[in-house]
Amino acid sequence: MNHFVRNPKELWVGLIYITFGAVAIYLCQDLDMGRAGKMGPAYFPTILSYLLIVIGVISLVRSFVRQGTRAGAFAFRGLILVSLAIVLFGVVVRGAGLAIALPLLVIVSAYASAKFRWKSTIAMAVGITVFCIAVFQQALGIPLPILGPWFGQ
Repeated sequence: MNHFVRNPKELWVGLIYITFGAVAIYLCQDLDMGRAGKMGPAYFPTILSYLLIVIGVISLVRSFVRQGTRAGAFAFRGLILVSLAIVLFGVVVRGAGLAIALPLLVIVSAYASAKFRWKSTIAMAVGITVFCIAVFQQALGIPLPILGPWFGQ
């Protein structure tokens, strides 16, 4: 790493935030922005993307100012398991329903951690599933089944 960079972790975090923010802004270009009073589909993602870029720039500047440690090894296992959990949720949710897809998401993504424990993961999966069903389906009325057609519902 360049000797001007005093905190490589901050440098990488800043670059990642700026990249994700810029890609999101690019992807929202064809959507209607609207205005604060009547937001279009691009409004909220674009505002969040600009905030992400600002945080990235702050982190980038801090990488040259504040002393820090070297970046550790890249966690491929975590990246793969969390990505797999998200894809698995997307594939399973419509067919199996929230009661199956959400715990699956939580368990597979939690398994990516070196501190994975079955008891706490199951408790978290049950809690998140109950909360999400109550909020998204009951309170907000999002049309996702609790148990899907794969279970005869």
